[in-house]
Amino acid sequence: MRHLAAAALALAGLVLWAAAPGAAERQEQRSGIAALSDITGAIGPATVKQIGEAIETAEAERADILILRINTPGGLVDSTRDIISLITTADIPVIGYVAPAGAHAASAGTYIMYATSLAAMAPGSNLGAATPVQMGGGGLPGLGEDDKTPETKDADGGKAPSGGTAMEHKIVNDAVALIRGLAELHGRNAEWAEEAVRDGASLTASDAVKQNVVELLAGNIGELLEKADGREVVTGAGKVTLETKGLIVRTIEPSFLTKLLSLISHPNVAFVLMMIGIYGLIFEFSNPGSFGPGIIGSICLVLGFYALNQLPLDYAGLALIALGIGLMVAEAVTPTFGALGLGGLVAFVIGATMLVDSDAPEFQLSWSVIAITTIVTGLLLILLLGYVWREQRRRVTTGREGMTGVKARIVEWREGEGYVLAQSERWHARGPRDLKPGDEVAVTGLDGLTLILGDPQG
Repeated sequence: MRHLAAAALALAGLVLWAAAPGAAERQEQRSGIAALSDITGAIGPATVKQIGEAIETAEAERADILILRINTPGGLVDSTRDIISLITTADIPVIGYVAPAGAHAASAGTYIMYATSLAAMAPGSNLGAATPVQMGGGGLPGLGEDDKTPETKDADGGKAPSGGTAMEHKIVNDAVALIRGLAELHGRNAEWAEEAVRDGASLTASDAVKQNVVELLAGNIGELLEKADGREVVTGAGKVTLETKGLIVRTIEPSFLTKLLSLISHPNVAFVLMMIGIYGLIFEFSNPGSFGPGIIGSICLVLGFYALNQLPLDYAGLALIALGIGLMVAEAVTPTFGALGLGGLVAFVIGATMLVDSDAPEFQLSWSVIAITTIVTGLLLILLLGYVWREQRRRVTTGREGMTGVKARIVEWREGEGYVLAQSERWHARGPRDLKPGDEVAVTGLDGLTLILGDPQG
């Protein structure tokens, strides 16, 4: 009986060991790799793609953790929300690390730090200033200094600056709800998070650790891995205890497409690409058969539109740019004495300033780019295109067409042919039999190198 009971207990233990992953199996599942991805510059569509690829690669390679080394001034809210979704649903623990010294996770970077499973900062770094200044896909009014105090209750019952509109209050309250939810998910300081959104508060690395905004202060990746070991964190797959000691750090580089998107999705680059494309197509249409401008223009135009489509685009601004170009082309081909050209330049400038609908400085067209493209566009379309148009309409002065109608003076003539002077050159000619030297006759055609003459001038 005792043997039967022992066998039953052993069988039950074997079943439980097989049903749940034990320590040995968990050890086999560990790859011993800590994946690392550097997030620098403004947060935008390229950042979303980079983090998505980093999470996918880290999970495919069964890395133990993914470290996002962050240094950003902020960026687009739409992109930030996409990144938050990627991080909070990832099965792999994602560690946010603001580094090196002097780095910051401002605005959108603060939301991303709050979304990570574990947050760490290097000495000398800072985070905060998370007041929303724009809404992905559309403008979100920023809050001025006068709007920050005093605080009142808005229609939703939350605190909001008294100087703003109801829409501004709702947008800020939505941002507060987002960051408080992330703080509660990971057990971080929700009160300071709200202060960072409403009042633009910021913290140094040491103060952030003291106030439970981040968990760790680490001078380098090695120290971060040492201090993170044994901590329990929340991932998309549930709670996980980190085993980070001795992990080998492997950097995940952005793909070529991500680097290309990062380059062209800058508003200034996207705008210049679009304008080069427009210039190329205009000159291709004005001089058919050259191919070069048309091919280059088409490629640049497609890249420009693709990049602008990734940004919060204002289609009214795009329409004004198109109207401005159309008016300047009309000025080049019609004698309006500058009226259409001036109107086109004004429409072009207004459209360019409206093109990217964002209050974030990182995603606005610079005035220098607007000024340069306006001057270049005006010169190319009004002056150069106008010159080309007038040259095409001018009477041909060479070849068969150029000789037709030219006056020729008879030098020698007999039996309907002889020699004449036309355009200061001696030509062989055929014509009426009754011509005589000294007569002036109009050229009516050209047969090889022989002029065909009409009747003598009266």
